[in-house]
Amino acid sequence: MRQLNCLIVDDEPIAREIIKAYCSHLPMLHIVASVGNALEAKTILQTQQVDLLFLDINMPILNGISFLKTLKHPPQVIFTTAYKEYAIDAFDLAACDYLLKPFSLERFIVAVDKVLSPLAPNGGTINVEKKEDYLFLKAEGKIFKILHDELLFAEAQGNYTKVVTTQHTLLPSMTFSSFEELLPTTHFLRVHRSFLINKARITHIEGNRVFIQSHEVPIGSSYREGFLKSLGL
Repeated sequence: MRQLNCLIVDDEPIAREIIKAYCSHLPMLHIVASVGNALEAKTILQTQQVDLLFLDINMPILNGISFLKTLKHPPQVIFTTAYKEYAIDAFDLAACDYLLKPFSLERFIVAVDKVLSPLAPNGGTINVEKKEDYLFLKAEGKIFKILHDELLFAEAQGNYTKVVTTQHTLLPSMTFSSFEELLPTTHFLRVHRSFLINKARITHIEGNRVFIQSHEVPIGSSYREGFLKSLGL
């Protein structure tokens, strides 16, 4: 496989250096430039071939979401941001992944694998982890296998996460953000700063509440528009 030309766009110098360092561990990634705003990035895209864009969102002049919308033929994009609330917009723009700062090298590699997977030739040697339709959770001194389809919703509770399924209500010792990273964003949506739900399990929506079987989950005002948009409403 040929190298992928990468462009880093972030107004924070430290953030750009971290991504550079992570890229250095992956020989298939070649950084063509690292810039601090969208207008500089546009110049690079007009003059050089770029295959993969590491793009921040909250930047001066033009934010990352708006910038991507201006590109007629954008490269593959991995968003790198400290803001969770733009995730739905990012995936609506066909982003490969959405990395929340601070992210680990392991999480960075998973994101890059999503870009590389379709490019791997038949019989290639790229090792991309298969996305399973279940996860394992440790709670009550046991390890539970939870199918994605069985998971109804989750609620943040300090350093724990309350996980409600069709079979169990569990309280694993893990933060809400850590639990959220285990789930595919195509099926699980954040509807409130403390709640995420399984889209397929919605019974109905009424006002600022979403009902899942006998459970009632609040819809946060800052999440409502994006949530409804993800449902095609």
